[in-house]
Amino acid sequence: MSEPFIRTARTADETALAELDRAAWSPLHSVQRRPEPPYEPFFDARHPPEDYLVAELDGRVAGYLRLARPTPLVCNSHVRQIQGLAVADAARGRGLARALLRAAGAESRRQGARRLTLRVLGHNAPARKLYESEGFVVEGVLPGEFFLDGEYVDDVLMGRSLTE
Repeated sequence: MSEPFIRTARTADETALAELDRAAWSPLHSVQRRPEPPYEPFFDARHPPEDYLVAELDGRVAGYLRLARPTPLVCNSHVRQIQGLAVADAARGRGLARALLRAAGAESRRQGARRLTLRVLGHNAPARKLYESEGFVVEGVLPGEFFLDGEYVDDVLMGRSLTE
């Protein structure tokens, strides 16, 4: 088995990333409805390729992480936010999500960021456990922020310092 290779997305990745994103959709982590045709473009003006880190296994796209500024405010420019993370089912258990999180930290530092944040649904225990193991801590909870599949679900705000 090969190690995951992490790189910045390229325009040519659009089809593979869009297919991965649709296949990885789950009510465990998404507040959006299941994607249905006609599909929106994966990349657009708000979501350019340079905002994505791609994990490759054996030369194939197997995961991605979207890393972006949470706001356009200059006073918030020291923060980067993870705004999406997906791993192909066939690649689960191979350390891709962890490798993507670590690459996001390194890329955030390279960009001059001092903090890395994310939001995760309260019922997504596997993701929360992974984030905690990578140094993220709960910084806030928005109770019952989403109504999903007939239940109110918390929005958990997590973050970590990049200066440690």
